Amino acid sequence: MRNARAIDAAFAALADPARRRAIELLSEEPRRAGDLAAALGLPAPSMSRHLKALKEGGLVEEKLAEFDSRVRIYSIKSGALDELKQWLASTEDLWAARLSSFRAHVKNRRR
Repeated sequence: MRNARAIDAAFAALADPARRRAIELLSEEPRRAGDLAAALGLPAPSMSRHLKALKEGGLVEEKLAEFDSRVRIYSIKSGALDELKQWLASTEDLWAARLSSFRAHVKNRRR
């Protein structure tokens, strides 16, 4: 298996609906934590916890804004979902092969 820890961390980070919605918003454009919190209807401390989980999951990165070093801008980490996509594709291929084999087995038993 590829990097199992990275995949596990990403799935754990995506387990929460608010975090998945934050990822959707960040896929549109980078945003400040306050903007994300407002869009999701969450208090700032909750948004901070969600962003921390997304960073720990390797999905989001934070940068200081050029216009003000006190402001942090969050964005999706480049290539962050690649490991997940590869794992999902290989899992899908595995199950497709198994189901095809099972289908052939059932078809042969009916004859």
